[in-house]
Amino acid sequence: MSNILAGLFEHHSDYKKLEADLENIGFGNSDYIVYLDDNHMNPQYLASVSVKNNEQADSAKNIFLQNSVLKTYLFENMSLEQAHYQKLKSYIDARSKAEIHNSPDMKIKGSSNGMDSAEVKF
Repeated sequence: MSNILAGLFEHHSDYKKLEADLENIGFGNSDYIVYLDDNHMNPQYLASVSVKNNEQADSAKNIFLQNSVLKTYLFENMSLEQAHYQKLKSYIDARSKAEIHNSPDMKIKGSSNGMDSAEVKF
C-alpha cells in the first residue's frame, strides 16, 4: 500500500501550477488530489499525493515547498482512494492538537537564600 503526502497551501498560491509541477516530475493525474474551498475570496487548498517510496515523497515535498506549502503531513499505509477530504482534515486536526507548540522565551530565576544583612540599607 502507498503513503499519502498531504500539504496545506497558502491562499495566494496557484493550484494549477502545483498540478503542472507534479506532472512534470512524473506524477500522473490519478496520483494526486487537490481539494479546493470555493467559499472564500482567496481560497486555501489542500493537496494529497500518493507516494510509494522516500524518493517520491522527497520529490513531492520539494514541489510542495516551491508552491508555498504551509505544512506537510505524511500518512502511512493509506491509498488515494482512502484520502477523502474530511478524513484527512480530521487526521490533520488531531495531529495539530497533539503538537507541542513553541512557547515564548522565558527567563527562569534560580533560587536564592534571600538578602543578607550587607544588602539591607536604611
